[in-house]
Amino acid sequence: MRLPSGAADQRAPTSPNAAVAAQAPSRPDRDLEMSKAGERIPAASVQEVKVPADKPAFGTVELLAYADRLRAMSPAETAAEIARLSDRPDARHAMFSNLQLAVALTQTRSSQDTLRAQTLLQRVLAHGDDEARALHPLARLLASRVADLRRLEDQVDKQAQQLRDSQRRIDQLNERLEAVRAIERSLTRNGNPLAAPAVPVTPNPAGAARP
Repeated sequence: MRLPSGAADQRAPTSPNAAVAAQAPSRPDRDLEMSKAGERIPAASVQEVKVPADKPAFGTVELLAYADRLRAMSPAETAAEIARLSDRPDARHAMFSNLQLAVALTQTRSSQDTLRAQTLLQRVLAHGDDEARALHPLARLLASRVADLRRLEDQVDKQAQQLRDSQRRIDQLNERLEAVRAIERSLTRNGNPLAAPAVPVTPNPAGAARP
């Protein structure tokens, strides 16, 4: 059926917003989202924080695993590991390498190495970059344990020094006692020249008048 002239102009008017919505295609990346304040914000402005999957995490778990490997090493292997960390540290993770070296140094049971480990931990605590700050709690825990270890080593060194002093005095007394015994043996063999001569006793003849 053919509409009369002007019938097309009598259709319901459309709103400007509906016209814009009809013209603009729907795109998911430009949809609007409601914020907590009730305002509409573009979805594109909501940024999602992504952590790179290929970036390794260095922290407590990795250091504990490293310490467990150190416990299974022989003294020669531990010395080689200390030399490796000292000569060729990991430049990308210098602070974590310092923690590894500090843990390795505590395995030698040497007061000098313990002091060196304490210095490395203080170096980590003195740094303020992101890597160092992430390791500060672990570094403080290790520094406390190393300080206790150093106090114990100092006590052991003092006791060992006292034992050496006591042993030296015992050796000196034994030498003096042996010298006295040698003198006694020589006097016994040769007689005592310092003793007074014995006075001969004259027998009293029978019938002799007594004074």
